[in-house]
Amino acid sequence: MCSQELESLAKAVGELLQERSETLCTAESCSGGLLAHCITNIPGSSQYYIRGWVTYSNEAKSDDLGVPATMIAANGAVSNQVAGCMAHGALKRAKAHYALAVTGIAGPGGGSEYKPVGLVYIALVGAKTPLQVHKYIFNGNRLEVKEKTVRAALELLQATLLIDKPNGELTF
Repeated sequence: MCSQELESLAKAVGELLQERSETLCTAESCSGGLLAHCITNIPGSSQYYIRGWVTYSNEAKSDDLGVPATMIAANGAVSNQVAGCMAHGALKRAKAHYALAVTGIAGPGGGSEYKPVGLVYIALVGAKTPLQVHKYIFNGNRLEVKEKTVRAALELLQATLLIDKPNGELTF
């Protein structure tokens, strides 16, 4: 379920995308589709949200988004490199203006000394906007980590849209 706070943020981001006539796609792992859910919970979101992937397994990251298995083996699925590659893969496949990607450890298990529960990487790339990857360590239970991930992803996109000039026409 998308909280009222997340829905308000998703609506604000959607309005910016719509004003700019730009599109968005998502690639999710630890959020399990919550990001796409919050975005598509807004009436009219089909005007700017064009596609999303929930690539929970390593195989799905490779098969659906083109993340090299060797990259996952070398860095782990929860890494700066994989988040960036997920975003690039989604952007290329969706032919969108922007792609948001998230990968992390929502818990309660799965963490380690080097990669604790709550570790999340969020990547944003645009057709004409350089890749950004941000690392977070969120506290809370599984749902709280997922919600904080969605909030951070939407805030990153909102901040980028507010400073970026509109991308305009895309060529592929």
